[in-house]
Amino acid sequence: MKSNNVNENKYKNLCCPKCKSKNFKKNGRRKTENRGLIQRYQCKDCNYRFTYDDGFFRMRNNPNKITCALDLFYKGVSTRKVQEHFQSFYPHNSHNTTVYRWVVKYANMISDFTDRLKVNGGCEVQVDEMEYHRREEHKKKGTCKDWFIDSIDVKTRYLVSAKYFKARGQQEIKEVIGKVKYKTEGYVTTITTDGWQVYKGVVKKTWGWNLKEQKYNIIHNPVIASKGEGFNLFIERLHNSIRERTKTFRGFHGSVESADAIMKGYVIFYNFIRKHQSIKCCPYELATGLKLKENNKWLELIKRSKTN
Repeated sequence: MKSNNVNENKYKNLCCPKCKSKNFKKNGRRKTENRGLIQRYQCKDCNYRFTYDDGFFRMRNNPNKITCALDLFYKGVSTRKVQEHFQSFYPHNSHNTTVYRWVVKYANMISDFTDRLKVNGGCEVQVDEMEYHRREEHKKKGTCKDWFIDSIDVKTRYLVSAKYFKARGQQEIKEVIGKVKYKTEGYVTTITTDGWQVYKGVVKKTWGWNLKEQKYNIIHNPVIASKGEGFNLFIERLHNSIRERTKTFRGFHGSVESADAIMKGYVIFYNFIRKHQSIKCCPYELATGLKLKENNKWLELIKRSKTN
């Protein structure tokens, strides 16, 4: 049995990394240069000593500094400007490439947790895509055309599903729309897209045909603005916000995986950090049952991703 000295709520998933036993005790503290004293534990079964991984295991910088870098980056500050900012306030400065690695690491870590959250929103979701030109190599000219495909819940403004792809085809659309179905669990009755014909088959195939009622289980609402059929206001407004931040990225200059991680971070920022002007709160507060109590939401999300 776990020692009574350990907070079970905080460390409910804590176990010995060597033998996976939950029978452990506190065993001193480890002194670090920038993170203070860190509690160390000892397994009673195999005597292995270990520390609790709160998302900052073996990191040489304070969690508040790391999460501050994430917040500054997604609010429009470049990695080099973040480095200059830290140079004024922290004696142990961090290189701009270190800030970039923090963005990629914690965007992937948090998204693994947030992607499992179910969405209880409205009945309509809008889906669209954005074109990006990415330089594959720093020292060579030429770019390749990539796509960011995303979907937004109209009622809560929650960005339900999004991913950065090298191509825009049936398989990529199916992956994004399939996640919409998984996360909304039947709340959605209407999918609104533009007039691109690929959407028609993918949407209907994903939700399927109702034999009893002799109709599809979802209403597909294709809107062609050039024909005067209207304008997908909510997702286009979202794209304006995304462009406002990504227009200074200069083509991402890296792999698709790196670009996807950066965009995952923006999805987190949009859903959980940034207060939406029209709904006067963060979209997650209306769309999910998640409760974030700390002012530093980046830090709380990182901790949640390690304990859930």
